[in-house]
Amino acid sequence: MSKEEQMNETRINHELSNEQTGLELSRIVFIGRTFDEYLSMFDLTKQDLIGRRILDCPAGACSFTAVANTLGAQVTATDIAYYHPFAQLAEKGLADIEHTMLHMEKVQSNYVWDYFQSVADLKKHRSQALADCAHDMQQFPERYIAATLPRLPFEENAFDLTLSAHFLFMYSDRLDYEFHLQTVQELLRVTRQELRIFPLVDLSCRRYQHLDELIEYIENAGYQTEEVTVSYEFQKGANTMLRIYKD
Repeated sequence: MSKEEQMNETRINHELSNEQTGLELSRIVFIGRTFDEYLSMFDLTKQDLIGRRILDCPAGACSFTAVANTLGAQVTATDIAYYHPFAQLAEKGLADIEHTMLHMEKVQSNYVWDYFQSVADLKKHRSQALADCAHDMQQFPERYIAATLPRLPFEENAFDLTLSAHFLFMYSDRLDYEFHLQTVQELLRVTRQELRIFPLVDLSCRRYQHLDELIEYIENAGYQTEEVTVSYEFQKGANTMLRIYKD
């Protein structure tokens, strides 16, 4: 497992915590994906975003909120990291990127190097995501809401579309089925039309072991589901997304 994956693992302790104070900044990893990565991961076009209320959860240091709002979407980001001052998060993000990239050379065989051409190219994307996110946080802090899953501080059907990347299913060795179920139910509660989750594998690139059980529960609750292969694949085998539709 790469250092980037190991660092992202530390977020789990925070996501499981019910405490909203006392979170140690040193234990939070603030790294994110770019807007273009989101389009690829979630099989979206810019046109798909226009005029829609969208939730990114958990959003971390991703630039999706910053960029999508300039294109006519109404995006809100939520993450447990946002309990910390944004300026401190931005500083931490720079250090986390540097630390992560120092170790990527050793584990390149764990990844597919077509979207990113090299470790240097990966660093460029991660740095751009952080810069866009940090700037937007300063300009529009109301877009970035602190929350601890599996509960969210939003009204029912507050968003047309919810996107959830690189959290659910990836940490199945720490997050049990009940946590996944409660979190998906909460994400659906605040979503009016559709929830998309990426990817569908754990950190060992294995399909989430309870995914079929979860899908059966969701469909029995009256939702429609679809597993979609997307064009984005960085972690080997992580190229599928789950779409959950409401009638």
